Amino acid sequence: MRALVTGGAGFIGSALVEALVKDDIPTATLDALTYAGSLANLAGVADAESYLFVEADVRNRKAVEALLEAHQPDVIFHLAAETHVDRSIDAPLRTFATNIEGTYEMLAATTAYWSRLGAPARAAFRFVQASSDEVFGSATEGSVFRETSRYNPNSPYAASKASADYLARTWSMSFGLPVIVAHGCNTYGPRQFPEKLVPLMVLNGSEGRGLPIYGTGAQVRDWMHVDDHVSGLRALAARGSPGESYLLGARNPLTNVDIVNRLCLILDRVRPDASPHAQLISHVDDRPGHDHRYVSDPSKAENSLGWSAETDFEAGLAATVKWYLTNGDWCAQTQERYQRERLGLARAAQ
Repeated sequence: MRALVTGGAGFIGSALVEALVKDDIPTATLDALTYAGSLANLAGVADAESYLFVEADVRNRKAVEALLEAHQPDVIFHLAAETHVDRSIDAPLRTFATNIEGTYEMLAATTAYWSRLGAPARAAFRFVQASSDEVFGSATEGSVFRETSRYNPNSPYAASKASADYLARTWSMSFGLPVIVAHGCNTYGPRQFPEKLVPLMVLNGSEGRGLPIYGTGAQVRDWMHVDDHVSGLRALAARGSPGESYLLGARNPLTNVDIVNRLCLILDRVRPDASPHAQLISHVDDRPGHDHRYVSDPSKAENSLGWSAETDFEAGLAATVKWYLTNGDWCAQTQERYQRERLGLARAAQ
C-alpha cells in the first residue's frame, strides 16, 4: 500500500499521516500550509524514510499530477479543506475555492492517473473523500443521521462539503473512479487548531480568559477522538465498498455546554489554584444558522467494516487537555496566526 494524504499537515490529516508512517506505509502528504496547517504537526514523522511532504495547493493541477506520478499511490485520503464554519460565514468564497474547486482538481487529476494503471491496480485503488455529518443539517429530536439521510446544509462550510461529495459521487458514477465517502462527526484530540471548541476552551481556561459559549450551549454533537476517526478512515480504505458512503460516529452525543463544563472540571483538577474554571463561562450571541443537533448512526461502518470508536471519552478528553497544557511551544505558534478572536458573525461576508 502507498498512500497520499491531502491536508496532511492539519489536525486529522497529521494524525492519519503519523499512523500510516508508523506502520511503514509509504505516505506522501500534500498541504498548502495555510493558517491551520503546520509542519510542526508532522514533526514526529519528519525523518521517517516512508514519509514525503510536498507543499502545494490541491487546486494546483500540475503539482497534484506530478506528485501522483512520482509517488504512485494506491489510496488517496482527501482531507484538504477549509473546515471552520465561522470562517466560512465570514469568507464563503475562500471555503468554496478549497473545498469545491480543490476537490474537483483532485478528482480530475486522480482519474487521469488511475485510468493509466493496470487492471488489478485500478480495481484495488481507493479515493476516500473525507466529508462531514454537517452536510445533513440538523437532526430532529429523536432522529439520527444515516447514509440515506437527505443533504440539508445550513452553512457555507456544510454546503461546500455537500458539493464536494456530489462531485465525488459524480466521478464515481460517470468515470468509474473507486470513491468512498466518509462522514465524520465532531472530532477532538491533540494538534487541533484553537479556533475549535475543545482547544479554545482549554487554552482560554488555562490562562484565566473567558469561555464563550454560543447561545444556550444546548447544541448537540457526537464527539469522537481523532485516533478513532483515523482508524475509521483506514478501515474504509481497506474494506469499504466503492460508491458507498459511511458515517463515522462515536455514539457519544453531548451538548456544547456539557463539553465545556467537563473541560472545566478537568482544569480544576490539574490547575486547582484557578478553580472553579466554570466561573469563566459566558453565553454570547449564537452563530448564524447554528445547527442544533448532529447525531449519527455508525451501524453500517460497525457492521460491514468491523470498525467502531474505542477511545473512552473521559480518558480521551483528559489526555487532550494534558497535551495542550504540556505543549506550550505548539500553542504559542498558533497564537501568531489566530488570537482567538470571535469569527463568523456574518457582518462582512465575501
